[in-house]
Amino acid sequence: MRTTFIAKTAEIERKWYVVDAADHTLGRLASEVASVLKGKNKPTYTPHLDTGDYVIIINADKIKVTGKKLDQKLYRKHSEYTGGFKEITLRQMLDKKPEDVLLHAVKGMLPKNTLGKNMLKKLYVYTGTEHGHEAQKPEVLEIKY
Repeated sequence: MRTTFIAKTAEIERKWYVVDAADHTLGRLASEVASVLKGKNKPTYTPHLDTGDYVIIINADKIKVTGKKLDQKLYRKHSEYTGGFKEITLRQMLDKKPEDVLLHAVKGMLPKNTLGKNMLKKLYVYTGTEHGHEAQKPEVLEIKY
């Protein structure tokens, strides 16, 4: 009789990957990164454990979108006060905080519980090509789509 493999927290090996976001589509890149953060690219994937790797995204300001999303996609928030509703377009968000665009996209593709919050802590997004994680010796992750 065969049993289902379940990873143990002591046996999880984590790698560091760096992804160049220049000329990649926002949603396609976010889904690949979310898959690596979850650990779905490993044979030891276990749904109730965080078996994923660390991901560093560089050149977040050079991300592309298709169609009219730059002007039609809206990011909405409310401060819970009267009149506290604010919305901002993707174009304005890319001008002000381009790293938040990728964080928001990847966050929406992760589980909506503490497991997803812990997975999101392993994501580092930078606007330029420089990052401070050379000591971890990150490997280049090729995004195929």
